[in-house]
Amino acid sequence: METWRVIAAALLGLAGVPSGLIIMAKARERTDRASAAGIAGLVSFTALAVLCVLVLTVLPGGVAWGLVAAVAVAVGVLTLAS
Repeated sequence: METWRVIAAALLGLAGVPSGLIIMAKARERTDRASAAGIAGLVSFTALAVLCVLVLTVLPGGVAWGLVAAVAVAVGVLTLAS
């Protein structure tokens, strides 16, 4: 496995964890139910895991790094909007 794939997946994971937590917090705030926050967290962390596996295995370099950049920008926007 190439080193750039491991680095891209690690950066994607590091950027994705705060976004999952922010999504869970927003779901709990909007619905006032812990179950909604749990479901939102499960969906977001599952999507993150699938994306990390795709980056590690099949995605080409440009797509993988673009995905990492997009998630990082999304986390920045979500953090500033909170």
